[in-house]
Amino acid sequence: MRPTTYIFPAILLALIYFSGCATTADAVRSKHDGTSDVYDISPEQAWLVAKTVLQWEDADDVVENKQAGYITAIIPSSAISMGAVVAVWVDLFGKEYSKVTVVTKRRMQTNLATTLTESTFHRRFAEAVDILKSGKPLPAKAPSDTFKRSQ
Repeated sequence: MRPTTYIFPAILLALIYFSGCATTADAVRSKHDGTSDVYDISPEQAWLVAKTVLQWEDADDVVENKQAGYITAIIPSSAISMGAVVAVWVDLFGKEYSKVTVVTKRRMQTNLATTLTESTFHRRFAEAVDILKSGKPLPAKAPSDTFKRSQ
């Protein structure tokens, strides 16, 4: 085969590879598709917990936009995934509660798995809320994965 025969398939593969890359802006635009839960903590505490959960998940490029009420981050790639982008909103709910909405999107739409899902985020968030309510400080590293959220 001639070397030019490989150019078209290489260009086609590159286009497929880069066409499906999600960005944090995509996650921000998808708030209505996110998963929400209400927690018995103040918005200030919820903001701290959200940042802590992202830290536990080894997030990169954590950007806080307090004025718009959201945090964005990038979950790095791993052996099973090309990573994910995340957006988290913290809203006042009632007088004392916080509504937390999270959107996670796989960086590559063709990935079958991601290391952080919306349900994983909320499970970790609930775990951190329990730690706060017990009067202990939030640890820098994630507690064990044996936590079972009470339903």
